[in-house]
Amino acid sequence: MIYLTLILNIRPVPVVRGGWSRGMWAKHRMWLAVAAAAIVLGGAVVWLLPRGEGSSVEQLVLYSGRSRSLVQPMIRQFEQETGIRVRVRYGESSQLATTLREEGRRSPADVFWSQDAGTLGALVRAERFEALPESLVADVPMVYRSADRYWVGTSGRARVLAYSPERVSSEELPTSVFDLADRRYRGRVAWAPTNASFQAFVLAMRRVHGDDVARQWLTDLRANGARAYANNTAIVQGIAAGEVDFGLTNHYYLLRFRDTHADYPVEQTAFEAGDVANLVLTSGAGVLAGARNREAAERFVAFLLSQSTQRYFVTETFEYPVVDGVELPSDGPIDPARQRELAPVMELDALDDLEGTLRLFREVGLL
Repeated sequence: MIYLTLILNIRPVPVVRGGWSRGMWAKHRMWLAVAAAAIVLGGAVVWLLPRGEGSSVEQLVLYSGRSRSLVQPMIRQFEQETGIRVRVRYGESSQLATTLREEGRRSPADVFWSQDAGTLGALVRAERFEALPESLVADVPMVYRSADRYWVGTSGRARVLAYSPERVSSEELPTSVFDLADRRYRGRVAWAPTNASFQAFVLAMRRVHGDDVARQWLTDLRANGARAYANNTAIVQGIAAGEVDFGLTNHYYLLRFRDTHADYPVEQTAFEAGDVANLVLTSGAGVLAGARNREAAERFVAFLLSQSTQRYFVTETFEYPVVDGVELPSDGPIDPARQRELAPVMELDALDDLEGTLRLFREVGLL
C-alpha cells in the first residue's frame, strides 16, 4: 500500500519540449497503479492462503521434541498414508516450548509433539493450544491427557533407577529417591539436568513434596557428587563403562541396548511403591492455536493414537501404549499394570510450571 500511495501521489510535470505530455504522464501513472495493485493484492492472497494451498500437496508443520531417529519412520509412514507432507523442526522440548511462546500466533507450527507432559502443561498455561475434538481423544484414559483436551498423550514411559549389577549389591539399592543424597552414594549417581523427563520428574517432586524439599534434594545430591550427563542414553553408557554406579533415567533406554546386546551390563529397578521417582510420564501432542493446517494437524494426532502406531511404540521404542487393545509381546519387558502399581498418584495436568522448575535449577546451579 505504501508503494501504491507513492505512485498515485506522483505529480505530473508541465509540457516540456522533448519530454512527456500530461496525457502521457496520466497513462504512465495508471499502468504503474495497476501493476502496484496487482502486486499488493497478489501478496495478500498468498498470505491468506493456508500453507500448501495452491499446490497439489497438503502440508503440515511439526515442532518435535522427540528425536529424529526415533520418530522419523512414523512421520514418513504418515506421509505415505495421507499424502500430507510434514515439515519438521526438531529440538529439545523445553527449547521448542519457549520458541512457541515467543512466536505466539505468528508461529508456523501446526502441531507440537513433546517428549514430556511438563512442556505441554507450560503451553496450556500460555494458552497456545486449541482443544482437540472429544472424538479424537475418547479412547485415551484421562490420566494420559489434558482434562480440557488441550493435549493428548502419545506414548508412556516410567522413571527408573539404572545401576551396575557388577558393582552394586541388592542391599545397596535405595528404597527412596531421597536416599541417593546419602554419603554411601557419594560420586556414584548420574543425572541429566537438561533432559525434559528429568525436569518433569523434579516438577512432580515440587508438586508432591513442595519447593523447599525439591530444592534441598537437588542441592544435597549435587553436593554428594552427582555427575551430570547430556541425556539418558549417555547415563546408561556411563554405567556400563564404569563411570558411575547408578543413574536416573527413563525405562526404555536400557531396553534399547538390550535389544542388540542381550548381556548389556546394566540393570534397572523401581523405588518403593508410590515414590515420586516412579513417575509415569507421557510424550504428547497438541494442535497450536491458530494452526493454519488444522485438519491435517488433527489427522496427524489421530495417526499417533492409531493401533498401528501404538504398536510401533511398544515394539520399536519399548514405550507404553496409551490406548487399550494394543497387543503386547507375551515375553516383552513392558508391563503397564505393574508400572501403574508402582507409580505415585499424579495428575499430569499439574505439571504446568516448567519455568518455575527451570528457575529452581538455575538457583541451585544446575543450569
